[in-house]
Amino acid sequence: MARNLNISQCVSEALHLEMERDSSVVVIGEDVGRQGGVFGATRGLQKTFGELRVVDTPISETAITGMGVGLALEGYRPVLEIMFVDFIGVCLDQVYNAIAKNHYMSGGRITMPIVIKTAGGCIGSGAQHSQCLWGLFAHLPGLKVVAPSNPYDTKGLMAAAVESEDPVVFIEHKSLLLTRAEDFPFGSDVPPERYVVPIGVAAIVREGADVTVATLSATVLSAYAAAEELAAEGISVELIDLRSVVPLDTATVAQSVRKTGRLLVVDEDYHSFGLTAELITRVFESGVSPMSFGRHAVPDVPIPGALSLEHSVVPQTSSIREAIRKVVQG
Repeated sequence: MARNLNISQCVSEALHLEMERDSSVVVIGEDVGRQGGVFGATRGLQKTFGELRVVDTPISETAITGMGVGLALEGYRPVLEIMFVDFIGVCLDQVYNAIAKNHYMSGGRITMPIVIKTAGGCIGSGAQHSQCLWGLFAHLPGLKVVAPSNPYDTKGLMAAAVESEDPVVFIEHKSLLLTRAEDFPFGSDVPPERYVVPIGVAAIVREGADVTVATLSATVLSAYAAAEELAAEGISVELIDLRSVVPLDTATVAQSVRKTGRLLVVDEDYHSFGLTAELITRVFESGVSPMSFGRHAVPDVPIPGALSLEHSVVPQTSSIREAIRKVVQG
């Protein structure tokens, strides 16, 4: 019988296993120790591994990332929690001028095996607490960027992130963190033992013949629901969970588009200069030319504070369904 874990429990279990396996793994952040994280994603870690390996910090993102850089230089593998991705601006200098660049600037002699785990996504919390921002990180060379959509992938991708020699930004969607496995139509069975899901390999969540939909994180669930509804109309949707923005698995998407002839990219991040345009361009550059394509993302406005207005700008099952219809109709 599958265990009915929520996503935050999957993160916690992955970190427990990585810390047992490797004594150089440490966890640092606000409320990660005694409280176990605001979403429970670090529950039990401090009790098991002690205050020297699971460190509660003051409210200072710059201190958290600065400690991470120093620890990585000394041979540790820090997991740094920035509570919400929106707060990354406070410490962005450490992220893109040190964590992302030290390997390059040292001629490969220094590695930065750092995981920046953070909660992103739109949950009705207003302009400063409801963003994804994976497109921002993807634009900065030197960072891997991961955003899982389901319990199985969350645990396996966290293991891959911790063992990576490159820095990884690991974005957990706020709306998914407390969602239990039974509510996922895919990726719900989480083995108790350690396993790794490779970073940069997309997953075909649902096979189809008429149109390819590529997305990641929480909008995979929304797109899945839209695909199920459209099946009743005779529209067959192939749904691809990208899993990561960097590396971006263009090959899997392009192969699917060769079959379906149509492509829609859905993104909860901002529309301009982001994932939607990048992926469509890469598919064309790979030599595949869909007969119809489209993109559906957040328009270039701050996320509204009112939940009703947020729903009007963030991709929902209904809006994804209409975007798919538009692409299929050409």
